[in-house]
Amino acid sequence: MEPVRRICSRLVALPIANIDTDQIIPASFLKVTIREGLGKHLFHGWRYDSAGRPLGDFILNRPEARQARILVAGDNFGCGSSREHAPWALLDFGFRAVISSSFASIFRNNALKNGLLPVQVEPELHRRLLTGEAGEVTIDLESGTLSLADGTRAAFPIEPFARYCLLNGVDELSFLLKQEPAIAAFEARRI
Repeated sequence: MEPVRRICSRLVALPIANIDTDQIIPASFLKVTIREGLGKHLFHGWRYDSAGRPLGDFILNRPEARQARILVAGDNFGCGSSREHAPWALLDFGFRAVISSSFASIFRNNALKNGLLPVQVEPELHRRLLTGEAGEVTIDLESGTLSLADGTRAAFPIEPFARYCLLNGVDELSFLLKQEPAIAAFEARRI
């Protein structure tokens, strides 16, 4: 996992509430156990017509979306079924963070465990970000703040352990494996 410290990027705004995981990555693409390649199927039902041709008016099909590292989406992002493929697809497309006023708890946990930063902001700031007029946004995980080009700053919540893992580029299993010498020493003392 790549460490996440600071993300500076223009936003891609997707002002739709209650985007569920089946809209993020449809079930027909869940037959894989690898992360690579899922980005091309991100929001597949919205990005492509029935013949598989890109729909030019969908935001992710526009050239400026390919450079963006931050998605700002409507309320209750990631609701629906639990699937790690949703954060995998977002990451494979190039997003490093998603901003919303609320996240489904299962999606939030899956995102954090896979290196995607969910940034929850207050509704007023969220509405402002959804307009797409914020310019470049900086998310600083070390300070737990989001900053806009006009000087607006807002703190966002993140659990300490998830923050540690993201800052250090480790998942939960990697963290536990790094503790192996301490665990072995503890076990040796018990014998």
